[in-house]
Amino acid sequence: MELISGFIIGLLGSFHCIGMCGPIAVSLPADKFSKWSFIRGRILYNSGRIITYMSLGAVFGLIGNRLNLFGFQQAVSIAVGIIILSVVFGGFYLKKNRMLNSLQSRIISFIKRTLNINFDRNSKSSYLVTGIVNGILPCGFVYIGLSGALASGEFTDGAFYMMMFGLGTFPLMFGISVFGNFIGLNFRNVIRKFVPAFAVILAVLFILRGLELGIPYVSPSLKSHTEIDNTELQCN
Repeated sequence: MELISGFIIGLLGSFHCIGMCGPIAVSLPADKFSKWSFIRGRILYNSGRIITYMSLGAVFGLIGNRLNLFGFQQAVSIAVGIIILSVVFGGFYLKKNRMLNSLQSRIISFIKRTLNINFDRNSKSSYLVTGIVNGILPCGFVYIGLSGALASGEFTDGAFYMMMFGLGTFPLMFGISVFGNFIGLNFRNVIRKFVPAFAVILAVLFILRGLELGIPYVSPSLKSHTEIDNTELQCN
Protein backbone atom coordinates (compact mmCIF):
# COMPACT_ATOMS: atom_id res chain seq x y z
CA MET A 1 0.00 0.00 0.00
CA GLU A 2 1.14 3.53 -0.65
CA LEU A 3 2.57 5.53 2.22
CA ILE A 4 -0.28 8.03 1.88
CA SER A 5 -2.66 5.41 3.27
CA GLY A 6 -0.63 5.40 6.49
CA PHE A 7 -1.10 9.17 6.76
CA ILE A 8 -4.85 8.91 6.17
CA ILE A 9 -5.18 6.13 8.77
CA GLY A 10 -3.36 8.30 11.30
CA LEU A 11 -5.39 11.40 10.44
CA LEU A 12 -8.77 9.69 10.73
CA GLY A 13 -7.64 7.52 13.62
CA SER A 14 -6.63 10.57 15.66
CA PHE A 15 -10.30 11.59 15.86
CA HIS A 16 -11.16 8.11 17.09
CA CYS A 17 -8.34 7.89 19.64
CA ILE A 18 -8.90 11.23 21.39
CA GLY A 19 -10.55 9.33 24.23
CA MET A 20 -7.30 7.63 25.26
CA CYS A 21 -4.51 9.98 24.18
CA GLY A 22 -6.44 13.24 24.55
CA PRO A 23 -6.39 13.33 28.39
CA ILE A 24 -2.63 12.74 28.40
CA ALA A 25 -2.02 15.47 25.82
CA VAL A 26 -4.21 17.97 27.68
CA SER A 27 -2.51 17.19 31.01
CA LEU A 28 0.94 18.19 29.73
CA PRO A 29 2.41 20.92 32.00
CA ALA A 30 2.04 24.50 30.78
CA ASP A 31 5.07 26.77 30.98
CA LYS A 32 3.66 30.22 31.76
CA PHE A 33 6.98 31.97 31.30
CA SER A 34 7.88 31.06 27.73
CA LYS A 35 5.58 30.50 24.76
CA TRP A 36 8.38 28.83 22.81
CA SER A 37 9.08 26.46 25.69
CA PHE A 38 5.37 25.62 25.77
CA ILE A 39 5.29 24.83 22.04
CA ARG A 40 8.61 23.00 22.10
CA GLY A 41 7.40 20.69 24.84
CA ARG A 42 4.38 19.68 22.79
CA ILE A 43 6.49 19.14 19.69
CA LEU A 44 8.77 16.87 21.72
CA TYR A 45 5.75 15.00 23.06
CA ASN A 46 4.37 14.30 19.59
CA SER A 47 7.84 13.50 18.25
CA GLY A 48 8.15 10.85 20.95
CA ARG A 49 4.95 9.20 19.73
CA ILE A 50 6.22 9.17 16.15
CA ILE A 51 9.55 7.67 17.25
CA THR A 52 7.69 4.80 18.90
CA TYR A 53 5.46 4.30 15.85
CA MET A 54 8.48 4.21 13.52
CA SER A 55 10.29 1.70 15.74
CA LEU A 56 7.26 -0.58 15.84
CA GLY A 57 6.78 -0.16 12.09
CA ALA A 58 10.38 -1.19 11.41
CA VAL A 59 9.94 -4.35 13.48
CA PHE A 60 6.69 -5.30 11.75
CA GLY A 61 8.16 -4.48 8.35
CA LEU A 62 11.05 -6.82 9.08
CA ILE A 63 8.63 -9.56 10.12
CA GLY A 64 6.71 -9.03 6.89
CA ASN A 65 9.95 -9.28 4.92
CA ARG A 66 10.79 -12.63 6.47
CA LEU A 67 7.29 -13.93 5.78
CA ASN A 68 7.57 -12.83 2.14
CA LEU A 69 10.88 -14.70 1.79
CA PHE A 70 9.06 -17.90 2.72
CA GLY A 71 6.39 -17.26 0.08
CA PHE A 72 3.66 -16.01 2.40
CA GLN A 73 3.13 -12.65 0.69
CA GLN A 74 -0.44 -13.44 -0.38
CA ALA A 75 -1.32 -14.93 2.99
CA VAL A 76 0.10 -11.90 4.82
CA SER A 77 -1.97 -9.48 2.74
CA ILE A 78 -5.18 -11.46 3.34
CA ALA A 79 -4.37 -11.84 7.05
CA VAL A 80 -3.79 -8.09 7.37
CA GLY A 81 -7.23 -7.43 5.87
CA ILE A 82 -8.82 -9.86 8.32
CA ILE A 83 -6.96 -8.26 11.24
CA ILE A 84 -8.21 -4.81 10.26
CA LEU A 85 -11.80 -6.07 10.03
CA SER A 86 -11.39 -7.71 13.44
CA VAL A 87 -10.12 -4.46 14.95
CA VAL A 88 -12.99 -2.46 13.45
CA PHE A 89 -15.83 -4.78 14.42
CA GLY A 90 -14.15 -5.80 17.66
CA GLY A 91 -14.06 -2.13 18.59
CA PHE A 92 -17.85 -2.02 18.72
CA TYR A 93 -17.75 -4.80 21.32
CA LEU A 94 -15.00 -3.12 23.33
CA LYS A 95 -17.00 0.09 23.58
CA LYS A 96 -19.86 -1.79 25.24
CA ASN A 97 -17.63 -3.78 27.56
CA ARG A 98 -17.62 -1.99 30.91
CA MET A 99 -14.76 -4.07 32.30
CA LEU A 100 -12.44 -3.18 29.41
CA ASN A 101 -13.47 0.48 29.50
CA SER A 102 -12.70 0.55 33.22
CA LEU A 103 -9.33 -1.07 32.56
CA GLN A 104 -8.58 1.53 29.91
CA SER A 105 -9.40 4.34 32.33
CA ARG A 106 -7.13 2.81 34.97
CA ILE A 107 -4.27 2.55 32.48
CA ILE A 108 -4.64 6.22 31.56
CA SER A 109 -4.79 7.26 35.21
CA PHE A 110 -1.69 5.23 36.04
CA ILE A 111 0.26 6.73 33.15
CA LYS A 112 -0.82 10.25 34.09
CA ARG A 113 0.34 9.74 37.69
CA THR A 114 3.66 8.32 36.50
CA LEU A 115 4.15 11.17 34.05
CA ASN A 116 3.38 13.77 36.71
CA ILE A 117 6.28 12.37 38.75
CA ASN A 118 8.41 12.56 35.62
CA PHE A 119 7.45 16.20 35.00
CA ASP A 120 8.35 17.14 38.56
CA ARG A 121 11.96 16.75 37.48
CA ASN A 122 11.45 19.83 35.29
CA SER A 123 13.29 18.31 32.33
CA LYS A 124 12.42 18.96 28.68
CA SER A 125 13.26 15.34 27.92
CA SER A 126 10.24 14.36 30.02
CA TYR A 127 7.99 15.52 27.18
CA LEU A 128 9.79 13.21 24.77
CA VAL A 129 9.58 10.33 27.24
CA THR A 130 5.85 10.99 27.63
CA GLY A 131 5.35 10.72 23.87
CA ILE A 132 7.38 7.53 23.65
CA VAL A 133 5.30 5.93 26.42
CA ASN A 134 2.09 7.24 24.85
CA GLY A 135 3.03 5.54 21.59
CA ILE A 136 2.90 2.05 23.12
CA LEU A 137 -0.61 2.45 24.53
CA PRO A 138 -3.05 -0.15 23.12
CA CYS A 139 -4.98 1.45 20.27
CA GLY A 140 -7.02 -0.14 17.51
CA PHE A 141 -5.81 2.25 14.84
CA VAL A 142 -2.18 1.74 15.78
CA TYR A 143 -2.83 -1.95 15.15
CA ILE A 144 -4.29 -1.09 11.76
CA GLY A 145 -1.22 1.00 10.95
CA LEU A 146 1.09 -1.81 12.04
CA SER A 147 -0.85 -4.17 9.79
CA GLY A 148 0.03 -1.90 6.89
CA ALA A 149 3.68 -1.90 8.00
CA LEU A 150 3.61 -5.70 8.10
CA ALA A 151 2.20 -5.85 4.57
CA SER A 152 4.92 -3.46 3.32
CA GLY A 153 7.36 -6.34 3.66
CA GLU A 154 10.43 -4.17 4.25
CA PHE A 155 12.24 -2.87 7.33
CA THR A 156 12.52 0.71 6.03
CA ASP A 157 9.10 0.72 4.35
CA GLY A 158 7.48 -0.36 7.61
CA ALA A 159 9.25 2.44 9.48
CA PHE A 160 8.26 5.06 6.91
CA TYR A 161 4.70 3.76 6.80
CA MET A 162 4.33 4.27 10.55
CA MET A 163 6.11 7.61 10.32
CA MET A 164 3.37 8.72 7.92
CA PHE A 165 0.82 7.31 10.37
CA GLY A 166 2.35 9.39 13.17
CA LEU A 167 2.42 12.51 11.01
CA GLY A 168 -1.26 11.93 10.29
CA THR A 169 -2.02 12.01 14.00
CA PHE A 170 0.18 15.07 14.57
CA PRO A 171 -2.20 17.94 13.59
CA LEU A 172 -5.04 16.94 15.93
CA MET A 173 -2.89 15.72 18.81
CA PHE A 174 -0.69 18.82 18.65
CA GLY A 175 -3.76 21.03 18.52
CA ILE A 176 -5.28 19.33 21.55
CA SER A 177 -2.05 19.58 23.52
CA VAL A 178 -1.86 23.33 22.76
CA PHE A 179 -5.48 24.45 22.79
CA GLY A 180 -7.13 21.74 24.85
CA ASN A 181 -10.31 20.07 23.66
CA PHE A 182 -10.90 22.65 20.94
CA ILE A 183 -12.81 20.41 18.49
CA GLY A 184 -16.52 20.12 19.15
CA LEU A 185 -18.06 16.78 20.05
CA ASN A 186 -20.52 16.92 17.15
CA PHE A 187 -17.74 17.37 14.59
CA ARG A 188 -15.73 14.52 16.10
CA ASN A 189 -18.79 12.25 15.97
CA VAL A 190 -19.23 13.03 12.27
CA ILE A 191 -15.59 12.15 11.54
CA ARG A 192 -15.83 8.98 13.63
CA LYS A 193 -18.62 7.70 11.39
CA PHE A 194 -16.25 7.75 8.41
CA VAL A 195 -13.36 6.08 10.24
CA PRO A 196 -14.75 2.49 10.33
CA ALA A 197 -15.89 2.77 6.70
CA PHE A 198 -12.40 3.78 5.56
CA ALA A 199 -10.83 0.98 7.60
CA VAL A 200 -13.18 -1.59 6.04
CA ILE A 201 -12.34 -0.33 2.53
CA LEU A 202 -8.65 -0.61 3.35
CA ALA A 203 -9.15 -4.16 4.67
CA VAL A 204 -11.00 -5.20 1.51
CA LEU A 205 -8.16 -3.81 -0.63
CA PHE A 206 -5.61 -5.83 1.33
CA ILE A 207 -7.68 -9.01 0.91
CA LEU A 208 -8.21 -8.41 -2.81
CA ARG A 209 -4.50 -7.81 -3.31
CA GLY A 210 -3.74 -11.10 -1.60
CA LEU A 211 -6.25 -12.99 -3.76
CA GLU A 212 -4.47 -11.90 -6.98
CA LEU A 213 -7.61 -11.72 -9.12
CA GLY A 214 -5.84 -10.03 -11.98
CA ILE A 215 -7.57 -6.68 -11.48
CA PRO A 216 -5.12 -3.88 -12.39
CA TYR A 217 -3.96 -1.78 -9.41
CA VAL A 218 -6.57 -3.32 -7.08
CA SER A 219 -5.71 -7.04 -7.23
CA PRO A 220 -2.83 -7.57 -9.69
CA SER A 221 -1.62 -11.08 -10.45
CA LEU A 222 1.96 -11.62 -9.37
CA LYS A 223 2.14 -14.69 -11.60
CA SER A 224 1.44 -12.63 -14.70
CA HIS A 225 4.19 -10.20 -13.74
CA THR A 226 6.59 -13.11 -13.28
CA GLU A 227 5.72 -14.49 -16.71
CA ILE A 228 6.29 -11.09 -18.29
CA ASP A 229 9.65 -10.75 -16.58
CA ASN A 230 10.71 -14.23 -17.73
CA THR A 231 9.66 -13.43 -21.32
CA GLU A 232 11.70 -10.24 -21.27
CA LEU A 233 14.72 -12.15 -20.02
CA GLN A 234 14.37 -14.75 -22.80
CA CYS A 235 14.05 -12.06 -25.46
CA ASN A 236 17.24 -10.42 -24.29
